[in-house]
Amino acid sequence: MQDGHHHRHFSTPSSSAPVEWKRVTPPPLSKRSRKRSRISAEVPPTQTSVDPRKRKRKRGNRDGWQKRKKKARNEEDGNRRWVFSPRDCSGYKDRFVIVSYNILGVGNASKHVDLYNRVPPQNLNWDWRKKLICKELNLYMPGILCFQEVDRFDDLADLLHEDGFKGVYKGRTGEACDGCAIFWREELFTLLHQEDLEFRKFGLRDNVAQLCVLKMNLNHSKSSRSNGTYPQKARTTPSRSILVGNIHVLFNPNRGDIKLGQIRLFLETAHRLSQEWGNIPVIIAGDLNSMPQSAIYQFLASSELDILMYDRRKMSGQIECPSSSKPFSNQSATTTRHSEDLVPVAVVETLPINILRKTGGLPSEKWGSDHLALVCELAFADNVSDLTSTTQVLSSDKQGVAQ
Repeated sequence: MQDGHHHRHFSTPSSSAPVEWKRVTPPPLSKRSRKRSRISAEVPPTQTSVDPRKRKRKRGNRDGWQKRKKKARNEEDGNRRWVFSPRDCSGYKDRFVIVSYNILGVGNASKHVDLYNRVPPQNLNWDWRKKLICKELNLYMPGILCFQEVDRFDDLADLLHEDGFKGVYKGRTGEACDGCAIFWREELFTLLHQEDLEFRKFGLRDNVAQLCVLKMNLNHSKSSRSNGTYPQKARTTPSRSILVGNIHVLFNPNRGDIKLGQIRLFLETAHRLSQEWGNIPVIIAGDLNSMPQSAIYQFLASSELDILMYDRRKMSGQIECPSSSKPFSNQSATTTRHSEDLVPVAVVETLPINILRKTGGLPSEKWGSDHLALVCELAFADNVSDLTSTTQVLSSDKQGVAQ
């Protein structure tokens, strides 16, 4: 029999001779052996060998299972992961991490308690949330921070000053008490110019935007959270300047025309400043209060839009409040956009929807806002020793845990 099982082989006399069975008393077995085998010595089991290839395959399956188990455990822990570009970015010398984050204004949280009816009161407490926010930011090792819904600027400035950051703030006009803030790590950047936009002056509501020209310091570059290194001394191009724009667009989903007007004015101002400062790269960050598939995003990506094709009420897509029943709809409402002079090195993934649902709502014990931060590491495209493929497509094949 060759069916692959353990076989018992017997010696059988010829059919012409009478069969004579002989009973043999087996040798004494240890207690452990008696448990494993009740076979007498007259029928010893045959030795079977395991195909080394099968043994290797089994080990491989076991390793794969361990990896899947580890990945599932990371997801259960609510970790966010770095996703790296498939290109070799090791030659880029001048790079930095930028974060765009709607941190949930204290006033907004207290005015709309009904939106957070499944969030424990402790998780809405600002003293608790600001510590979580700063703890999260330290994981990304950022060089630039763009915040929206800031109504405790002094608190943030004091906390971030301990980590070497300096910032500027622009509050909304009208009755609103929150605004936008841009921070930069002084070891990496120096502020050259600041300009603010008040959209009320153009009949576009009380929202505001910020634009800052930042120059990378000569003796500090190659700051990378994704590869685990802090700023190091390195020679960098003297003209390493960038324009960083930060905007919080109107929320009202029925006024896509107002949103489009705000974004158009914002982009025009950014383009003008970029030209005035020598055609420097532009990074646009903020909360657009629009869905990624909307006309607003299309305009932002292409700078073109046929407004006759859209109803003003649908230009920004269906934006839902961060309520307890749908607490994560705004996670993709924050964006970053950069010019072709900057290359994306890595980004931080958002959390899987099943993990978000398990939290019951944001803010949570781990996350200090009802939005998720967008994190991106960028590099200057013309500062690379190894000129490889210029593709800017990001891949999830290589990953590392960000938290």
